[in-house]
Amino acid sequence: MIVPMLLLMLFGITDVANYFAVDRKVSQIAQAVSDLTSRYTSVQESDVTNFFAIAGAMVTPYDKNVLKAMIHQVYLDPNTKTAKVVWSRATSGTTPLAKNTVYPVPAGLVGKDSSGNWLANQYLIVGEVNYKYVPTIGWVLSKAGVTASEIAFTKPRQMTCVMLGSTCTP
Repeated sequence: MIVPMLLLMLFGITDVANYFAVDRKVSQIAQAVSDLTSRYTSVQESDVTNFFAIAGAMVTPYDKNVLKAMIHQVYLDPNTKTAKVVWSRATSGTTPLAKNTVYPVPAGLVGKDSSGNWLANQYLIVGEVNYKYVPTIGWVLSKAGVTASEIAFTKPRQMTCVMLGSTCTP
């Protein structure tokens, strides 16, 4: 009678611990792809592919094919007071966002003058990561899986924006 309860606890703790490990990796990956991109003045498609390869390596020992990652650059438009996607790239199997898509940005990341007006020439790099963790046993967590997701924002470090190719034009 005690053995089944102990097995349930053992496998349950294992599944929950693995989920927390995946969740932590997802946070680290979102921060890493955003940070790596923000360090450049200009990125090429090959750079973005390398960032996604790094993300796949970071999720090890879990299945990297389940990882869905996107990198966007958003322009904080002072005229419309909205953040709009300038460029977006995604891992295979994931659709990047279309140019000029309005993207939600936390208010604290928007630079404002003393009157509360948005400052001009503000860009953010966004790392967005999702991973659907499917537990090994599924006695405690749903057998269908649990999605871990994270969004990380960084400001470009070398220039006002990070060019993809040769332009930053919003």
